[in-house]
Amino acid sequence: MPRPCKRRRICALPSICQFGPKTAADTASFPVFMTLDEFETIRLIDLEGMTQEQCAAQMDIARTTAQAIYGSARKKIAECIVNGLDLQISGGDYVLCNGRQDSRQACGHRCWKEIAVRRTDHMKIAVTYENGQVFQHFGHTEYFKVYEADNGKVISSEVVSTNGSGHGALAEVLRSLGVQVLICGGIGGGARMALADAGISLYGGVHGEADQAVAAFLDGSLTYNPDEECDHHGHEHHGEGHDCGRHGDHGEGHGCGNHSCGGHDH
Repeated sequence: MPRPCKRRRICALPSICQFGPKTAADTASFPVFMTLDEFETIRLIDLEGMTQEQCAAQMDIARTTAQAIYGSARKKIAECIVNGLDLQISGGDYVLCNGRQDSRQACGHRCWKEIAVRRTDHMKIAVTYENGQVFQHFGHTEYFKVYEADNGKVISSEVVSTNGSGHGALAEVLRSLGVQVLICGGIGGGARMALADAGISLYGGVHGEADQAVAAFLDGSLTYNPDEECDHHGHEHHGEGHDCGRHGDHGEGHGCGNHSCGGHDH
């Protein structure tokens, strides 16, 4: 049996997930795909100035693994620049860090992505929504509250129905609304991947009032936990023996951490 791949810790999702030649005529038909962990090695080593050893510790992987990932990322960048190809950043076997100094080898600073997003002059933020609160199960949310913000202040908001869309389709709903940031409660791995592919930054594990969560996000004080999976809320919507909680409580060996509540419909 092959050894399972260890998930690489990354600080946050990139704000822009696609790069390419300036003119449409120069855009390649077959883009080069860079994974999020490859992107993270470029950020840590080339931008932050870390050594490969420091990068490996940050990502919670072996130095040789970090070296291999970094080498692959650099080759892809060179291929795009030299041959005029599109570069798309998505996917990979990763887990988002929580940005807290008290967690083991956490980044020790507010996630760079959070700071970058707050600098955006005009943006749209969506929150999984129910009765004024942040709804705690992304895959079963019936509504998003979408906020339009400018210069760090909310200028408008509206509640939007998901029209029964489930799991993977919800990322496309958000993208069609022009959303750049999602605030939610629990969320599965497949949904995280779909959001990353859509270029939407994720702030999971948020509880409380939706309006307050958005205000906290805009002033940089939002408390969130990107590792929080879907919880027991909505258990009745799943099949017999399926539990959206943690490992070890599932029937027939099925758990959100392995199969992901974001990756399939029940």
